Amino acid sequence: LFTPPFVSKHSLSSSSFSSFIILSHPQSVQKCSLFNIGSNSWCEVSLSLPRILSSPLSSNLLSSSNGLLCFSIPRSSCFVVYNLLAKSLRHVNFPTCLFDYESLTLVSTDNGFKLFVLSSAGSSNQALVYSSTVCSWKRFEGSTQILSDSCHQKGVFYNGCLFFTTLEPFHVVYFHLESGRWEGSTAVLPRDLTFVRVASDGYQKLYLIAGVGTSGISRRIKIWELGKDEDQGTDYWVEVETLPEMVCRKFVSVCYHNYEHVYCFWHHGLICLCCYTWPEMLYFKVSRGTWHWLPK
Repeated sequence: LFTPPFVSKHSLSSSSFSSFIILSHPQSVQKCSLFNIGSNSWCEVSLSLPRILSSPLSSNLLSSSNGLLCFSIPRSSCFVVYNLLAKSLRHVNFPTCLFDYESLTLVSTDNGFKLFVLSSAGSSNQALVYSSTVCSWKRFEGSTQILSDSCHQKGVFYNGCLFFTTLEPFHVVYFHLESGRWEGSTAVLPRDLTFVRVASDGYQKLYLIAGVGTSGISRRIKIWELGKDEDQGTDYWVEVETLPEMVCRKFVSVCYHNYEHVYCFWHHGLICLCCYTWPEMLYFKVSRGTWHWLPK
């Protein structure tokens, strides 16, 4: 997707190119709802997926990144990465024949893609990284226990690392995709948090989205941006936005204060806030500082 001919043909100046959010359902792979950011509207489309991916009984959509979709194929011992626009796919064999994994994150880069997988094999915890440029896996032992039961969350790519949030006591940790090293963020988290998520534009900005309250009940939802003190060489969180009270009340009522259902992601200048159990999407337009519900 980043090759010069493709970018030239489908640049943002072209009226035929737009940016979409895909809303999918595990039992309806062929039919998806696409939200067109340009026209602010939904459209129902049928994706022309290859036969190997077209049946809900034969494949599971695990992760997506910049037009690439990663599926698992039960009983095939492989992942399949599908390029939605070029309509090409690549099989990525599991690192071992019997491979149990708990979480997968697909990261597309300017020269290929990487798959990050968390796996618990017996008593050992592993992080594995597949690179499409060398077509091989790297294994990093004994590092994923820091995520505990929150490992079902996908990583957020920022500055060459994947960022994760832990369950209480809340922490932000990150994994270096090249070296396989885990680190904890030095930025002190705000107080009285009820849940914590992160979102990023990939390179320049990292955001913290969290509920603030007591006894596990969110009274407010706020957004912070990661800042850096160049003199001290330390990171810190800067508050940038608070969700309006009426919108906050609706969102927390949708979640029934079960914040495990909350997930966030970045999409073309939007910080999207969603709940797995509710088919509406709330987003914050960073450039304008405004909140909106996507139309149903």
